[in-house]
Amino acid sequence: MPWWGWVIIGTLLFSAELFAIGAGFYLVFIGAGAITVGVVMLFGINLPVWGQVLLFAILSIASMLLLRRQLYDKLRFRTPDPVDSLVGDRVIMSDYLAPGESCRTQHRGSTWTAVNVGNKPIAAGDSASIGSIDGFTLNVENDEI
Repeated sequence: MPWWGWVIIGTLLFSAELFAIGAGFYLVFIGAGAITVGVVMLFGINLPVWGQVLLFAILSIASMLLLRRQLYDKLRFRTPDPVDSLVGDRVIMSDYLAPGESCRTQHRGSTWTAVNVGNKPIAAGDSASIGSIDGFTLNVENDEI
């Protein structure tokens, strides 16, 4: 196969991965292997067809095994932090909160229902520790030692 045939195949594989198919970032490495074989042949290293296919397979598989996970992790979109990431945060209570009682409070720009799951009351203006989250309810405890 001529060098330009490998480059065309590689470009089509890149395009399929990036524009049409969510193939999990595999076609990029197969396309890179094809383009690399085309570049090798462009520089005058003439290989028989079986040598071209062997070089293509080795480059594609080796690059996929060695580089895919790192590049895929860096390039994929990050999802927002889950709500559970609030566990352990401190919230300033705007109202007095007795054990087992609930009130409305502000945290990270949102209004939440806070329930005192501890056995100590929380005074207005004191901070409380978020122990868990149940829907839109923060389960808080007095964090005084």
